[in-house]
Amino acid sequence: MYEVKVKSKFSSAHYLRGYKGKCEELHGHNWHVEVVSCAGELNDIGMVVDFGELKKELNEILRCLDHKHLNELEYFKTVNPTSENIAKYLYDNLTGKIPEIKISTVTVWETDSSAAIYVPGPYS
Repeated sequence: MYEVKVKSKFSSAHYLRGYKGKCEELHGHNWHVEVVSCAGELNDIGMVVDFGELKKELNEILRCLDHKHLNELEYFKTVNPTSENIAKYLYDNLTGKIPEIKISTVTVWETDSSAAIYVPGPYS
């Protein structure tokens, strides 16, 4: 199995609905994102995917989140903007952008020491 990883980042604000504590108030993060793509075999030029192509697709999605109040975005009006749900949102929006690759994990770092990872199940 081969894996490649790209990293990027965005800044945004959010609050957590139903949470009791300081995160129920509006606050911001400088989020860091890692996307891993995997393949059992390499393509005809010896790659899983071009790093630049994967990062370009990721950054297009992150531009929609960057410097936004996440709770006000259509998707997060009904889905709580937790790190876990942001990771799933990124996975869902990346999947199919580059048809020949499989996204194996999306990690969203809320702080330097706290991250959530979305790993699709066998039927994702």
